[in-house]
Amino acid sequence: MASVAADPVVQAGLAAEVAVLVAAAHRGGGDMSYLRVFKHLLHFPWQVHRAFPARTMHAIESAILNTEQQHAGELRFAVEGALDLPELLRGVTARERALEVFGNLRVWDTEYNNGVLIYLLMADHDVEIIADRGMHQRIATGEWENVCRAMEALLRQGQYEAAVLQGVALVGALLQQHYPALGEKRNELDNRPVVVKH
Repeated sequence: MASVAADPVVQAGLAAEVAVLVAAAHRGGGDMSYLRVFKHLLHFPWQVHRAFPARTMHAIESAILNTEQQHAGELRFAVEGALDLPELLRGVTARERALEVFGNLRVWDTEYNNGVLIYLLMADHDVEIIADRGMHQRIATGEWENVCRAMEALLRQGQYEAAVLQGVALVGALLQQHYPALGEKRNELDNRPVVVKH
């Protein structure tokens, strides 16, 4: 697969196809760039599994479980390698996709509206945090943004596991501050990280 992506003929063909599609999207008012399209088209599923092997996924799950014992919130982590071409042509942003994943994973479906999703779109190196309305009322947008920026700094260095573990810890600290654990709590959402696939 990697040798195909490195083939100059394949890259030239992709470049021509993308140029036509991007031009068509711009005529239709879409919001996309050549660079973003290339990043997504040249991002392969194996790259997600290389960055997030089973050992890393288990470490993330354990971190979520541990932090949820300290607060009353529910936390999920989802990673997606790249958007597909129709989404790129529509100009779907990482934020819009994160909202969709939030709904698909039913993070909103908690008794106290206290679910939080940390979503990573690898091709964009973009982290989005979606908090249910219960959390959103107490925690300022700037606090979530600080977590995203801290994670993205580590992602740019290729430190995927460290980035996510730091994000889980920082979100956990915010939740502990605003939603401390009160006695025994029921785990409403699965703690396992999710690899989003099309």
